[in-house]
Amino acid sequence: MDKKLPKVFANKVDSKGNNKNTYYSTDNNEEVNFVFDDNDSDKNINQKLNDIFNSSNYIYKADVIIKLKDKTLTKRIVGRNSTHLITMENELIPISDILDIKTK
Repeated sequence: MDKKLPKVFANKVDSKGNNKNTYYSTDNNEEVNFVFDDNDSDKNINQKLNDIFNSSNYIYKADVIIKLKDKTLTKRIVGRNSTHLITMENELIPISDILDIKTK
């Protein structure tokens, strides 16, 4: 009943080059020069957010360009509550600080 099993081939492990340093950053706070057209100026921010979240292109995230009081950002938003937008990086952007928002 003792069957001889085949030997398992094991590759020689060379310890050189196994440890590589990797850096990944999702920080996306660069300033963006983007022209916001005035044909959506009759909509308020909540209407624009509703248009983005109810769009057929929105599944669970949307790439947007947000014009704030002091800067313009490119972010990926995943949700919102009554006072803030929620980004992919778990940042909260106050809706009251948003002057304009566009999909990228």
